[in-house]
Amino acid sequence: MLIKEFKEKKKEFLVHIEVEKNLSNNTLKSYNSDLECFYEFWEKINISNKVDHPIKLAIERFLVTLYHKKTQKSSIARKLSCFKSFEKFLKIQGITLSLQLSRPKIDKKLPVFLSIDEIFYLLDKINADDLPTKLPVRDNAILELLYATGIRCSELVSIKIKDIDLEQKTIRIWGKGSKERIVLFGEKAKEKIQKYILKERNPIVSKDEYLFVGYHETTLTARTVQRIIEMFRKFLKIEKQITPHKIRHSFATHLLNQGVDLRMVQELLGHKSLASTEKYTHVSMEQLSEICNKIHPINKMKKV
Repeated sequence: MLIKEFKEKKKEFLVHIEVEKNLSNNTLKSYNSDLECFYEFWEKINISNKVDHPIKLAIERFLVTLYHKKTQKSSIARKLSCFKSFEKFLKIQGITLSLQLSRPKIDKKLPVFLSIDEIFYLLDKINADDLPTKLPVRDNAILELLYATGIRCSELVSIKIKDIDLEQKTIRIWGKGSKERIVLFGEKAKEKIQKYILKERNPIVSKDEYLFVGYHETTLTARTVQRIIEMFRKFLKIEKQITPHKIRHSFATHLLNQGVDLRMVQELLGHKSLASTEKYTHVSMEQLSEICNKIHPINKMKKV
């Protein structure tokens, strides 16, 4: 395949993964960006060398360039996933690339999370009047719901009135790949949602409307939620950053520390693989190790 045919196949591929594979919007945007970046590189080396390079050679040169630029391993790994998916799509259409791509080994990072005391301080000790926002009740309900359910930021902004059952305290969530699951929340979250609906959200709305909206009834964006969480962080006077995803990390870590079954946490988080959930067990073990080092009597004994 040469560069002229690639642009058309790229469009078909993006439609394919959106309609047939039901991949998330974030994945679609990332794959589109990766393929566009590759196209620009391919076009550049064709002009520079005055040769129309075939796609396989162009991909190999593109990846080598990324390694030389010391691009993050996670970014390279995502581009490899994109090329592998594109290769499978082309194979269905009778075009074989025979790419031999090996994924770089990515160093595992332990998730950053807040302590239970830090979370409770943000949820219970800060007065609504002290929040520098026009919708303090909404923002408080958002933080409460993120921690109560462990849902992703993208999932929170997508909740519609019809998705939430206040009596049963459940929410129907549409996660990655349009995968459906039910999440649970407690009485406190229920009270804060009801308070938000009565005080700041028009209670007489269509069930198809979103639960959380902006000041002018506009659709809430993930970026707005990130700013809300950053606003709360300033009350803690700590150096570490707090994001909606770190609230999700806190939810998972705290449940496991309280003895909740790993597979149950996997279901609540909407993880496809148990391996994605297992990283939180490492956090728990690290905490236990630190506690043992501090309080175990043998560590207090003087060396002879």
